[in-house]
Amino acid sequence: MKRINKVAVLGAGTMGARIAAHFANAGVPSYLFDIVPQGAEASARNKFAAAGLDSAKKSKPAAFMDPSLARFVTVGNFDDDLKKLADADWIIEAVVENLDLKRALLKKVEAIRKPGTIITTNTSGLPVGKIAEGFSDDFRRAWFGTHFFNPPRYMRLLELIPTPEADRSLMDAVAHFCDVRLGKGVVLAKDTPNFIGNRIGTFSVMNVMRLMQEMNLSIEEVDALTGQAVGWPKSATFRTIDLVGLDILGAVVGNMTANVRDERSDLRLPAFFSQMIERKWLGDKTKGGFYKKTKGGDGKEDERLALDWKTLEYHPRQKPKFAALDVAKNIEDTRTRVRTLLGFEGSGPQKGDKAGAFLWAALCDLWTYSANRVPEISDSIVEIDRAMRLGFNWELGPFELWDAAGVEATVARMKKEGKPVAANVEKLLAAGQKSWYADDGKAASGNAHFSLAGSRYEPVPVSSGVWSVAVAKKSNGVVKKNSGASLVDLGDGVACLEFHSKMNSLGADILSLITQSLKPGGPGDAFDAFVITNDAANFSVGANLMLLLMSVQEEEWDDVDLAIRQFQGMTQAIKFSPKPVVSAPFGLCLGGGTEISLHAAARQPHAELYTGLVEVGVGLLPGGGGCKEMLLRAVDSAAASRGKVSGEALAGSVEMMEALKKAFETIATAKVATSAHEARGLGFLGESDRITMNRERVLTDAKNRALELVRAGYEPPVPRTDIPAPGESLLAALKMGVYMMRQGDFITDYEVKLAGKIAEVLCGGNVTPGTPVSEQYILDLEREGFKSLCGEKKTQERIQYTLKTGKTLRN
Repeated sequence: MKRINKVAVLGAGTMGARIAAHFANAGVPSYLFDIVPQGAEASARNKFAAAGLDSAKKSKPAAFMDPSLARFVTVGNFDDDLKKLADADWIIEAVVENLDLKRALLKKVEAIRKPGTIITTNTSGLPVGKIAEGFSDDFRRAWFGTHFFNPPRYMRLLELIPTPEADRSLMDAVAHFCDVRLGKGVVLAKDTPNFIGNRIGTFSVMNVMRLMQEMNLSIEEVDALTGQAVGWPKSATFRTIDLVGLDILGAVVGNMTANVRDERSDLRLPAFFSQMIERKWLGDKTKGGFYKKTKGGDGKEDERLALDWKTLEYHPRQKPKFAALDVAKNIEDTRTRVRTLLGFEGSGPQKGDKAGAFLWAALCDLWTYSANRVPEISDSIVEIDRAMRLGFNWELGPFELWDAAGVEATVARMKKEGKPVAANVEKLLAAGQKSWYADDGKAASGNAHFSLAGSRYEPVPVSSGVWSVAVAKKSNGVVKKNSGASLVDLGDGVACLEFHSKMNSLGADILSLITQSLKPGGPGDAFDAFVITNDAANFSVGANLMLLLMSVQEEEWDDVDLAIRQFQGMTQAIKFSPKPVVSAPFGLCLGGGTEISLHAAARQPHAELYTGLVEVGVGLLPGGGGCKEMLLRAVDSAAASRGKVSGEALAGSVEMMEALKKAFETIATAKVATSAHEARGLGFLGESDRITMNRERVLTDAKNRALELVRAGYEPPVPRTDIPAPGESLLAALKMGVYMMRQGDFITDYEVKLAGKIAEVLCGGNVTPGTPVSEQYILDLEREGFKSLCGEKKTQERIQYTLKTGKTLRN
């Protein structure tokens, strides 16, 4: 398979610069070229490319996983630097959507590129085959479409668009590279207008706007119905358009309207949309679109106004009132929630249920439109579902949503109401099947899909290494389970400790299963190694605060003490387990979740990791060994820099001061890393910990890491008893820093108290510098500090506020 070590991106606009940034996230060097400004002096010839890179550096959300990664991008221009393309293994064209302009640039590239060099286009609107018409055979063999979704770091979809001449082995090389190195979900599309994601997504948006007008619904009502209620993003329809930009949607729709002739070609963007574009109300980029933020006066919070599409006037956003939505909010499972909203659960559709009527109309149209697009835009329903999940952040693709509602029941109701029914769904039912997907324990994906070409179920294909805990359960089974966690057999002597509580908050059930599984003679006795991970959106949001608050309010101090001891017992069981435990965190990994990771033998995180010891936000300190582990890392870092010296000399060294100050700031300011790269910089990951770019490969990589440790003859660490306590001198220095922060009015009086408690634990108390202390001694300090803060009124207020609002209180 062709190796890709260096990439060139032609065009440093929003997409081009962010594509280059994401290559940098993967550690892949790239060139980023653009045109020379007219009349530019020698020093300013790279101005446009440099501006593109600068914009990517400043972008929010951040395009780079760490600012230092920008060093992998080298800027240049089309006049002076095209010769450097001879070094590139893959060239990506990302200039403006103008056929003549693209072809003129590519003609120059054709003369320079090495034969066999992959060259692709990021076009979202032009026919891929047409751009390279008349080019050499070698060029056309290496030419195909690679459509990244914006922003490339966060949107996992990559549509791969072949041309008739494209060399399949080169396409496979790009697909493999994008999957493993860039973390992409690669979907094979056809060279049709807007490919898959934008074709289905654009239809859905235009249809939703049509229904909104016909049913006289407001912007806020439609967003309430087309968001999390049906497993779509919280930003729903109109908030998403504001984020993307009305002009961008307008261009995508324009391309579809001009080039697509299908059964729904009657759909058009409404008149109010065109008026908004005329007025330059383009969304967030112009500070106003379907919503607009206004500054709250007199210390009030900013207010978000919503647009009335009939009058084009803004008004304070109103909370929609739908009885059906209020009921649905209490249903956690998306599939059950969708069935309930559509009236397929309980007593059936309710009279006057506007929410149900709207969703039924929108989803019926979506299902029929999607089914009619096979084989036009894709040969398989799987690619359509994946495109919508990965490119639009839908929890379920159109066919998965259809299965959730029930194919047979929905089709019967559609026929009864005289709605059009797609020939492809008739084909499914005629084959005696009632769902698009079925379980298949033998398939690597754990699932089969109904192939319309073969009129039978075929395994859902997945690349080698793409795996999930759910699939492992189907093939290998669950060894032990309680309400919060499961011990799952991953095969080859490795087990997975999986959390499945709400938000994966850590309660007694999770603590007990981990502790039991790791002790000799426990349910994990037959295994050689363990992985801690799960399939949810977030690894863990930390300890269950509601249970803690209840014990505190009842003044059950023995219960609080026992809970902390049990938590510490669990983290120490992980650290000192004779069998290696690999933590594989991803998404939010906060508080206790971070403490679990810190104690593992190794970490194999997903690149998108948001981790930190955030306990101070709820008026507490890390009490599960988090302070202890950060102290150990500071001591080891100082010792590595200082060399072999006595404990007293180390405790009094500049190196110790710097390392401890960093650990203290990380905990006392509740710093959260916004990527695995940043987590390494903050000390939450070690140099030997590896990062997985593709979320779907985390489990496989973590299992392989665990097996590596077993094969290397893993020896667990021995509890340390000779930690040189930083002691009273550093404690005084840290407290002085806190005092200065208070003088500058950066922190509150209560935050001074919190920071003081954290400093005392990290310094080993008010002892002589260099006094040898044990890990257990630091754990005892943590526990006493945690308990004393639980008794504080201001801590209880912080916990209550966070539970109620999800935000932190600065009291």
